Amino acid sequence: MKVGAHVSISGSRVSSDDETPPYDDVRNAVHRQRAFGGNCGQIFTTSPQVWAQPEISDEAATGFREESDELLEGPWVIHSSYLVNLCTPKEDLRRKSKESMQAELDAAEKLGVPYVNVHLGAHTGAGVEGGLDNAAGVIDDLDVPEDVQILIESDAGSGTKLGGEFEHLAGIIDRTEAEIGICIDTAHTLVAGNDLTTPEAVDETVSRFDDEVGLEHLEYIHLNDSKHDVGTHKDEHALIGEGYIGEDGIRAIVNHPDLRELPFALETPTEDGKGFAWNIEKTKELRDEA
Repeated sequence: MKVGAHVSISGSRVSSDDETPPYDDVRNAVHRQRAFGGNCGQIFTTSPQVWAQPEISDEAATGFREESDELLEGPWVIHSSYLVNLCTPKEDLRRKSKESMQAELDAAEKLGVPYVNVHLGAHTGAGVEGGLDNAAGVIDDLDVPEDVQILIESDAGSGTKLGGEFEHLAGIIDRTEAEIGICIDTAHTLVAGNDLTTPEAVDETVSRFDDEVGLEHLEYIHLNDSKHDVGTHKDEHALIGEGYIGEDGIRAIVNHPDLRELPFALETPTEDGKGFAWNIEKTKELRDEA
């Protein structure tokens, strides 16, 4: 099973080798992932709250690639800055979003990471069609490295944000010339109005996704439980099995024949003494033997 967490690259290194001196760089993510019991996962290359360019030395990049190959199953995914808005009609924000995305794509190529994950963003008055057109325009202006793919993440669908409906995901695939993929966030998908609480509901939602978007485009899953119910459009993640999706829903997701071979990255909270290690172990417990 490919399962891991969104881990930090900052701070002192968490190493499996006690004799290795600590250092602060992207290689931290590899050893943090192993410490949590994960074998794939997600990172930010820089702070997601500011417009900042990734700063990754050649030495760190080489080490990250080598240690990932040696110690993890993979694949990694880079999550873009929260400030990126592909759908915006505002030229300045569009320019900054494009520059930020290009920097993340270049970082992914340097690190050997196959995916860069991004939200579509909010159309802020441009309308659904206009927002999707804007997003496709930004994507088509990017220089996407040969071994890197942009993943559009499903959204909770609040306000004018796009990506909450499968129709939006299909729309951006149809509009862009790039070979983009999709990352489904289970918490977002639930609160956007798609039931994932029972095996029957998961089957129905996966079938609709296949009909409207196509399972061939689904590359990664953000596996999160939700603190809010179906259709509430409230984005707040819960511990695995302890939210509205619950154990039955999570079990159905990680064992679904169309989903079980995909990589799962957790963005779960740390609560009641339960962090990533607990959530990864819980996920593994809900996975049936093949």
